[in-house]
Amino acid sequence: MKLPNSRLLVKMREQKLLSTTLLLLTLSIGIVIGTLINTGVNAQRAGTAAPDATPLSIPKAVQIGNEFSKLAKQLDPSVVNITADYVPKLQEGKNKQKGGDDGDDDSNDLFRRFFGGPGGGGDGSPQAQRREQSGTGFIVDKNGYIVTNHHVVDGVDRIKVKLHGDETEYRARLIGMDRETDLAVIKIDAKRALAPVTIANSEGVQVGDWVVAIGSPFGLEASVTAGIVSAIDRPGIGQQFQRFIQTDAAINPGNSGGPLLNIKGEVVGVNTMIATQSGGSQGIGFALPVNTVVRVYNDIIKDGRVTRGSIGISWAPGTKPETLKALGVDHGVIVSEVTKGGPAEKAGMKGEDIVLGINGQSIRNGDDLVGRVADLPVGSTATLNVDRDGKKMDFTLTIMDRTKVFASDPRVVGEKAVPDTNNGKEEATQVKFGISIRQASEEEKELTPDKHGITVSKVESGSFADDIGLLEKDIIVGINRTPIASVEDIRGVQSKLKPGDAVAFRVVRRLPGGPRGKGAPRTTTMFLSGTLPQN
Repeated sequence: MKLPNSRLLVKMREQKLLSTTLLLLTLSIGIVIGTLINTGVNAQRAGTAAPDATPLSIPKAVQIGNEFSKLAKQLDPSVVNITADYVPKLQEGKNKQKGGDDGDDDSNDLFRRFFGGPGGGGDGSPQAQRREQSGTGFIVDKNGYIVTNHHVVDGVDRIKVKLHGDETEYRARLIGMDRETDLAVIKIDAKRALAPVTIANSEGVQVGDWVVAIGSPFGLEASVTAGIVSAIDRPGIGQQFQRFIQTDAAINPGNSGGPLLNIKGEVVGVNTMIATQSGGSQGIGFALPVNTVVRVYNDIIKDGRVTRGSIGISWAPGTKPETLKALGVDHGVIVSEVTKGGPAEKAGMKGEDIVLGINGQSIRNGDDLVGRVADLPVGSTATLNVDRDGKKMDFTLTIMDRTKVFASDPRVVGEKAVPDTNNGKEEATQVKFGISIRQASEEEKELTPDKHGITVSKVESGSFADDIGLLEKDIIVGINRTPIASVEDIRGVQSKLKPGDAVAFRVVRRLPGGPRGKGAPRTTTMFLSGTLPQN
């Protein structure tokens, strides 16, 4: 009776197991089939996304190479990155204000703003923070001598130099600087072989030549930019000894002091400044010609400073061709005055002499004369070719140190107002200058070279006198080489002139500023000229 029941139980268990097995097998087959179908669908999608596309491949690396790339490889070891740090001087008053200036006077060093200097502002705290500025330089001697800009290292406490491909920071020693040309020489002891640059002759630079600038703009070392020479012989701003090569090669903050190179990899200039409204490159950069750099460098490594010659004369810039024409010459520099005890005075020169040339070479303008004289060795002699009242004369002078010639100038800057005690007299001639004049006072006469003159009391707006730049209180001491001592003298000159004639006024003008101590007010003598308009 029990046996059938046992068999039935076993049979039921076997059927349950078989059912479970079939169920698991069915699920497994479903999973496999689903996976295969899904893979096929994805494969089908991948193959049909862009059936007509050909896969890309990367070719074997090939260096094309050109003159610029060769030049960059050649010069990278010679160009260095310069960082210099300093503590700004605190200025009393400014630092007492919350958020006031920290004492770093940006006006004293305009270039710092353009070439890696610190920004303005501060937190007003009495403790000034150490600041860092950057620039570029280039090796000119295997013993570690480097040329850079004066404004890169001026007033700093420490100078550090990094060579290309070398993370070592070398401490640099300042050898000498020249503010007039914005150049400086520093030296490092690298204990390794250095690669000096090759120097070109910048007289060979022409407008349109390819040039390359290498430097560290915004701290990005060994950056290379290319362009052309846009202009040559650009004058510096307020500097007699700076004549620049202009280029459109990109120059930015940090490039200052780096080399400007010709297509042969030779240095033709030192990147010095930019003209910009944005603080960055706008395609107008300026480099000091390397010929000037060589002369300054040689002086610095010899004496630690630059010595320039002088003949001891002053002249008014911007002389017009009409002025020279009115004086009977077609070129030259009109001497405003000679410095007491200077070479020109000792040789017999005087104001109103016109320097036509030096040592047989013609002079274009005052900057040309100053540059030629400055290059002459102190103690050497020079012959000036001069026009005096229409007569050609030669003067032989001994060149003196410029700093000594002008060091004893006794004049003091200042102006003392002179009341207009006489009524201005109007012109009554056919040719009108557009001025009212009066006899110069005794005090005014003392300001003139020959103690005579006529004072301008009024200048008519839009008149000939206004156009050429005559101002009230100017003292007229001569017109077209004719001395002027009275109102009648001016009338006499006017009566001989006709429309279309060139007229040159010799004028004594007091310079602005308040009285400072003893001595006469500082004045300047200049020529103002133009062509009389047609009636």
